[in-house]
Amino acid sequence: MDELTKSLEDYLETILILENKEGGARVTSIAKRLNVKKPAVTSALRMLSDKKFVIYTPYKVVKLTDEGRKLAESVLKRHQVITKFFVELLNIPENVAENDACKIEHVISEYTFNRLSCFLKFIMESDVKCINIDKFNKEYCK
Repeated sequence: MDELTKSLEDYLETILILENKEGGARVTSIAKRLNVKKPAVTSALRMLSDKKFVIYTPYKVVKLTDEGRKLAESVLKRHQVITKFFVELLNIPENVAENDACKIEHVISEYTFNRLSCFLKFIMESDVKCINIDKFNKEYCK
C-alpha cells in the first residue's frame, strides 16, 4: 500500500470525525473543518477514492471504505493519545496540544506511539503517591 501524505491522512481523519459527529461527511463540511477550498477537497477525495479509502460521488455523502476507516481510526487514535499526553501530563494548553498532536500523529513510529500510549495508561492508572504530576508541573516546568 502506498503511504499517504499528511494531508490525505487529515482528510480521512476529518471524514471519520464528521461521520461520528454529524452522521456523514460532505465536501462543504470537510472544506470548512480543514479550512480549505472545495476544489482542494474534491481533488483529495478523488485521490482517496483511487486508493480505495473512500467512496466518493460528487454531491453525495463521502463514505469511508473498511480500509479507509481502519486508517482514519488509527490516525484519530494517535491524535487523541498524543493530545491527552500533552494536556494531562505536560499541562500544555489544549489548543497548543491539539496543534502539535496534529503534526506529530503523522510522523511518529508505531513503536514509539505504542510506548507512549502504554506510558500514558501506566501514569494515569498509577498511585498518585508514587507519581505526582502536579508537583512535576509546578516544580520542574517553571
